[in-house]
Order: sequence, then C-alpha cells, then structure tokens
Amino acid sequence: MIALRSALAPLVLLAVAGCASGAPSPGPQAPPPPRGHVPVPPTQPPPRPVAGFRAPQIMNEPGLAGIIREDGTSLVRKFGEARLDVAEGDMRKLQFAGSACVLDIFLYPLAEGREPVATWVEARRASDGAAVDRAACARALQRR
Repeated sequence: MIALRSALAPLVLLAVAGCASGAPSPGPQAPPPPRGHVPVPPTQPPPRPVAGFRAPQIMNEPGLAGIIREDGTSLVRKFGEARLDVAEGDMRKLQFAGSACVLDIFLYPLAEGREPVATWVEARRASDGAAVDRAACARALQRR
C-alpha cells in the first residue's frame, strides 16, 4: 500500500499542477468603442506669445564699424546686390559672396517698429565653409 501511494504521489502532484495555471484569469473588459469613433487626444492650450520687444545683441568687433548698425540699402551700396535676401519676422539676412568668402549679415530692429539694421556678421571661406576673419572678408567683398 505504501508503494502504491509512493507511485501515485507524483501523478497526483502533476494533475494538481496542471489545474493551477500561472496566468491570471481575464477580468471584466471595457466594451469596444462604437464604430466610427476616433479617440481624441487631450488638448493643450496654445503657447502664449512672448510679449514685448527684445533688443538684439549687437556685435562689437574691430573692423566692422562700417557694417554694424547700417541698414540694408546702405549695405547693398557697399557690397553690391546680395546673393540672398531672406526676411523672417522682423529679422533680415543679407548674404554677399565672392570667390574668396561668403559674408552673412543679420539685421534686426533696435527698437520696436524700427527698420532692421546690421547687428551681427558671420564670414566663411567660399571653398570649404571654414570660418574666416569677418573684417577681412568684408574688405574683400566691398565695391571699389
């Protein structure tokens, strides 16, 4: 009898283990959304516009005195027709180019409602885009 119990014990354990599964039973589920229903994501209020005027940073670098604070008309007289003339909001970018270098001049109004003037200058070599001396590039591109 003991031998029979010893032989049946592993079988009983296997049978009990088969009945107890590790997966949880599924609980109540939400009903599917009605046909044609598209869920709408929560909305956020639009960002508030920045109030007021922000004065631009003005470059103060030797050799750029004839460029900084000049308006677009004055710069075109000095360098000729711009290769690019891009306006975005109250900002304007004029780009002048020659065989040696490319000069980007950024114009911003110094006060709200005023005409943009040159406040920043960047210069790079035309061949590879490496930064070059701004004043030297401006001198190379000036009309004689």
